[in-house]
Amino acid sequence: MAQSKPPLKLGAVLDMSGLYADITGIGSETAAKMAVEDFGGEVLGRKVEIIAADHLNKADNAANIAREMFDNQGVEAIMDVAASATALAVNEIAKSRNKILMLSGPGAVRLTNEACGPYTVHYNYDTFAQANSTGLAAVKAGLDTWFFLQADYAFGQDLEKDTSTVVTKMGGKVLGTVKHPLNTSDFSSFLLQAQSSKAKVIGLANAGGDTINAIKQAAEFGLMKGGQKVSPLLAFITDIDSIGLETAQGLVLAEGFYWDMNDETRAFSKRFMAKVNHAPTSAQAGIYSSVLFYLNAVKTAGTTDSAAVMKVMKSTPINDMFAKNGKIREDGRMIHDMYLFEVKKPSESKGRWDDYKLLATVPGDQAFQPLEASRCPLIKK
Repeated sequence: MAQSKPPLKLGAVLDMSGLYADITGIGSETAAKMAVEDFGGEVLGRKVEIIAADHLNKADNAANIAREMFDNQGVEAIMDVAASATALAVNEIAKSRNKILMLSGPGAVRLTNEACGPYTVHYNYDTFAQANSTGLAAVKAGLDTWFFLQADYAFGQDLEKDTSTVVTKMGGKVLGTVKHPLNTSDFSSFLLQAQSSKAKVIGLANAGGDTINAIKQAAEFGLMKGGQKVSPLLAFITDIDSIGLETAQGLVLAEGFYWDMNDETRAFSKRFMAKVNHAPTSAQAGIYSSVLFYLNAVKTAGTTDSAAVMKVMKSTPINDMFAKNGKIREDGRMIHDMYLFEVKKPSESKGRWDDYKLLATVPGDQAFQPLEASRCPLIKK
């Protein structure tokens, strides 16, 4: 009797319990499983399984999990790693094993620059696109003096640096930056410095729980009432829901996906919400799209060999509810449109999750770092 083929295992190394759990976590695992189900559950005669693990926001944990997945659990590709420091650690493991790594949760632009790999895809957003989409639009609207609150690790540093570059290039000024530790509960001293800078915009180069706390405390300190704009350089729909429209109204932010854009996004989100009780974040929509795209590429390639699958992925446009005419560039960056949103006033919202109004669509080739500026060693200059 012929042996039945072993399952095709795909990994997800997520924050299941910490400050990025709502953005990724169970929602990302669920989205990945939805993609497998929608694909049909198997490819090349192999049943597809999603294996998720919690890295507890520690880079060494993430690296150990990835090593274990690749070396002992037979995982063929890792479909997401939440947060940047953890993703950079897993990226090194994936590169040393010649395994595919697709990333929707982390933002550090160095994933497609210095740290790029032949089989690494940065799928959803990155700090360059966030900075570019938010900074450009803000300075154009006359919001030309900035003060930054920066989470003191890879992601926060990249976000602050990239936004500062855009602001100054557009003729704006950066009046100061203050660094705060990850997972800060008390932002008062940082916010007082931002307030006294008299900057028109306070840019939050942080994410998740840190962004939520900073915005809530900025409102308590009366920064917005005093006329300063707070711009979260990375915020997700779940963050806005936690903050509430009363406090978050008028915030300007960039996202790669919003559940209520069109019939396709609404259909996916309705199914997702039935399972997860909240609207999908762009990271969760991204993992759904990337898993489906990967499985289709495996089917086309007729193999799970990384080089063969990657060749198919890089030559195939991405057209689904997440991206239209998306494409994976040779540096691993997936190029797709980004959107600039303003958070609605409570009076404008028809109900929970009806949080954004679209201010501008930034075409992918304008939103992301141009290829000629890439520091990826794979790019032939």
